[in-house]
Amino acid sequence: MGRLAQTEGLNEIQQEILATVRSFVDKEIIPVATELEHRDEYPTDIVEGLKEMGIFGLMIPEEYGGLGESLLTYALTVEEIARGWMSVSGIINTHFIVAYMINAHGTQEQKDYFLPRMATGEIRGAFSMSEPGLGSDVSAISTKGVKDESGEFYVLNGQKMWLTNGGTSSVIACLVKTDEGHASPYKNLTTFLIEKTPGFGPNETVPGLTVPGKIEKMGYKGVDTTELVLEDVKLPADRILGGVPGRGFYQMMDGVEVGRVNVAARGCGVAQRAFELGIRYAQQRQTFGKKIAEHQAIQFKLAEMATKVEAAHQMMVMAARKKDSGQRNDLEAGMAKYLASEYCKEVVEDSFRIHGGYGFSKEYEIERLYREAPMLLIGEGTAEIQKMIVGRRLLEEYKLAE
Repeated sequence: MGRLAQTEGLNEIQQEILATVRSFVDKEIIPVATELEHRDEYPTDIVEGLKEMGIFGLMIPEEYGGLGESLLTYALTVEEIARGWMSVSGIINTHFIVAYMINAHGTQEQKDYFLPRMATGEIRGAFSMSEPGLGSDVSAISTKGVKDESGEFYVLNGQKMWLTNGGTSSVIACLVKTDEGHASPYKNLTTFLIEKTPGFGPNETVPGLTVPGKIEKMGYKGVDTTELVLEDVKLPADRILGGVPGRGFYQMMDGVEVGRVNVAARGCGVAQRAFELGIRYAQQRQTFGKKIAEHQAIQFKLAEMATKVEAAHQMMVMAARKKDSGQRNDLEAGMAKYLASEYCKEVVEDSFRIHGGYGFSKEYEIERLYREAPMLLIGEGTAEIQKMIVGRRLLEEYKLAE
């Protein structure tokens, strides 16, 4: 392991988990990632390996069959996996958010029913908040859930967008409008846990639910990203997360908060890999009679890249540790997500420049990273949303006395 992105204060279990994951990444992910990505092929063998290691249950409590680890351990694991292939970390992330939400907000019956199978990876989760015309304005959700005459079921109608694991998942945490009569639109939103059969097209087990085929993307391939169409989908009221309607927005924001730490970790991992590729290539390529690493212009780039990798990692670690301590961390999570995603883009581009014309070739790994990095700028809230969150929180912290 290199000099950068070290984390102080880890216990032996954390160190062992991360060493195991790094070895798996080096042996099982990096050698095949680019080939699978170019084919847009789901990494079945890699996912099976992660299941065997218990990664899908990393933060699920031991009483439900998980490892009961911290957000920090999870974030550092994601950083390692994203260093190998960011798409694999996406497969885990949405599953992790749903498991986290069920554990934090679910009824005891929901925890007992879902978490043991989620811990083993037998069933995997997807997270659905966005819609085709929604953007970042969650209050504008138009997908509706209406009680039927019995009051024991809800009927859902609408269209959701950008579901990572939309096809391969078995349970979807889906945010819809249920109109609880509140003046605030945020108190009229409810999270439903929708069980389904993995696959695309009309669902076998949920009448009215359709998962269209994969959305074709510039990068972030391998993992399936889909729409979700709901036409008179009938769900029992006991599949409302936590059993009480109207709490969906706050449940989702709690999930997104830890998800932002995850996206920051992904940015750290991709940036670290881009740096590794850049500094290695700079010591191999020669121009004007010497290795390009000996040119001061390239040394300046490497210094800037390494500084950004280190800064993003430390910010991500701080945000994770604050959440683990039970403190509010929306400020730190927003800062970490913003910084790590922006720095990731810059480090990847500098590594791309170091590679010169070869960086444009699909034979070189940096070409894949160059297409993957932009997703981090918009995933789990755009940079502009992060700055809004950070700005508002700073004004709370530094409010002038009246």
